[in-house]
Amino acid sequence: MTETLALRLESFWTPPGDGQKLAYSLKLTNASHQPLRDFRLCISGPGRIDPAATVEGGVLTERMSNHAAFAPPDGFVLEPGTAWRVTARGLSYPLRHWTDGATSAYLVLADGNTQSISVEPTKAAGDNAVRRRGAEPYPVPAVAPVSISVIPWPGKVEVSGAMPAPAGLDPRPQGKEATAAATAFADLTASLFPVEGIVRPAAEGGFPVIMSPRDGFAPEAYAITFSTDAATVSAATSTGFLYGLITLGQILRGAGQHPGTFRFPAAGEIRDEPSLGWRGCHLDAARQFYASAEIEKFLRLLAWNKLNRFHWHLSDDEAWRVEISAYPQLTEIGAWRGHGLPVPPLLGSGPQKSGGYYTKPVIRNIVALAGRLGIEVVPEIDVPGHSYAMLQALPGLRDPGEHGEYFSVQGFPNNCLNPAREETYRVLETIFDELIELFPSKIIHVGADEVPIGAWSGSPQALHRLAEIGGEAVAKAHARRLGVVTNTHGADEIEGSGAAVLQAQFLKRVQAFLASRGCVTGGWEEAAHGNVIDKNKCYLNGWRNVEVSAALAGEGYDMVVNPGQVYYLDMANSQEWSEPGAAWAGWSSPEKLYGFDPVQGWSEAQKKHFLGVQCCIWSEPMTDRAVFDRLVFPRLSALAETGWTQPERKSWERFKALCGLMPVLYGLP
Repeated sequence: MTETLALRLESFWTPPGDGQKLAYSLKLTNASHQPLRDFRLCISGPGRIDPAATVEGGVLTERMSNHAAFAPPDGFVLEPGTAWRVTARGLSYPLRHWTDGATSAYLVLADGNTQSISVEPTKAAGDNAVRRRGAEPYPVPAVAPVSISVIPWPGKVEVSGAMPAPAGLDPRPQGKEATAAATAFADLTASLFPVEGIVRPAAEGGFPVIMSPRDGFAPEAYAITFSTDAATVSAATSTGFLYGLITLGQILRGAGQHPGTFRFPAAGEIRDEPSLGWRGCHLDAARQFYASAEIEKFLRLLAWNKLNRFHWHLSDDEAWRVEISAYPQLTEIGAWRGHGLPVPPLLGSGPQKSGGYYTKPVIRNIVALAGRLGIEVVPEIDVPGHSYAMLQALPGLRDPGEHGEYFSVQGFPNNCLNPAREETYRVLETIFDELIELFPSKIIHVGADEVPIGAWSGSPQALHRLAEIGGEAVAKAHARRLGVVTNTHGADEIEGSGAAVLQAQFLKRVQAFLASRGCVTGGWEEAAHGNVIDKNKCYLNGWRNVEVSAALAGEGYDMVVNPGQVYYLDMANSQEWSEPGAAWAGWSSPEKLYGFDPVQGWSEAQKKHFLGVQCCIWSEPMTDRAVFDRLVFPRLSALAETGWTQPERKSWERFKALCGLMPVLYGLP
């Protein structure tokens, strides 16, 4: 039976207004020749059915975050050629884009077997626009504002003349640092542009590139001088040499592919170094798993954009992605989703077991590659919140006396590690010791974001600890928060609560341990709650807005600025339904992101704590990798130019003319 069923799911979104009530409708069509009875329809996708939603045409039988199950009325039979429609009036947030609805679906049949279903993208009432997928680069113009193609734009460009674009480059390194850079550049270009032959010997037309070590350059700085016989790259470090070669490679590609627009200089000089020290990109590998080959190519794209930090989000409610020898359950259980598993299908995964994790040898290879490309890797284990998958794998971390439920903003129940249990710290310290061995940057990000306001309100151990540090009145007030649902992505509602008091004590102890191992602790801005962590041994990611980041900088925290409404690359490119992506933080076009000032309104004192900028790729809508390309490119390059180029030298018109030459990750239509 399960082999012959032909089923199709359509979904429809009707926003409230103009006399219409909010409605999210699912239409299941039986295109087979067999009747269907005694089944449940399971869906997942970024959108979440509200637990209190009114359901018409069926019953909501199960809901955990974005996983939901519906059953038809008792005795219902879905005859061949007919359809069943079920409508939910109540979502955790309104749908804004076509990727917000169900992206996977399956049936649970009477015998317990499952049947996957073909899913059509969600349609919005009154919107028939073609869904947009894949990167859509700006066309390279016939006449550009500049004569060479380089992103991010260098600090000083004084070039003249033109010569025919050479067939490739023939790097000739002098010394250890230059040799390492030449090797890394050959690997980089062979991976990103495998048939272009950017690096080739003189016998195959390679243009000589003399790589000359020189003192007096900053670690990421370089200079290039041009003549008709050779180009010379000068730098003091392998990263400086690599960045110089990348600039030459971009100039070569521009002149070779668009000779009427760009040129390869015959004379002159480029001198360059970055404006900011921290130029980063975060990738959420928990919501969607990215294979090691995807991570490696992504690192190469970061290097081509001269980005130097890779923030690797390795755990969240939806999955745990890093091998820990002491606790194999973390990956045996926490790395996988599927029907009947401890973590159900979520965010577009189907009934079959799916997911994955990074073994220690794979991580070492990725970290080594990043190092050759001038990139530091910052691992994140998100605690104490966002820990549902970890707790499913290690249920012994829960307070055995805990009762009732609290819910996170994403709809996960009881998803926080308990700060009152010694076992919590023993396990985390073991995990962190293994991570420190894998990541030589000695920067460990601990998350600390979005702890629900009702966290631990049903835990006798946590309430006892809260009474000790905050007083009986605080503990009793917190106990009354049991069952409260966190309703926003904001951090304000938890501040000053019993949950914030407990989290502050938790983070103080975790940071002290990491500091004892010589590590800097990273955290999202909520890590500042209680103002108890050591500001000299931490940095924070400011994600709400620049005002919050400025205020924290004013308190003495070193800040990496990544406001969600601009630098979160999972947010859609516009407000149109036909664009993919999320909308809870807003939207940001490439031009908007490019023109954004991350320190607007900051005082000089606050700017002393400004480390740099970072974009964040949260993966809820990334089931479709063509959606990844559309959301990330060219906004990644726009962020890179903000991080590298001095503000007064930025130009949107120049960037728009050049960014079409930048590579993307998947290249899917």
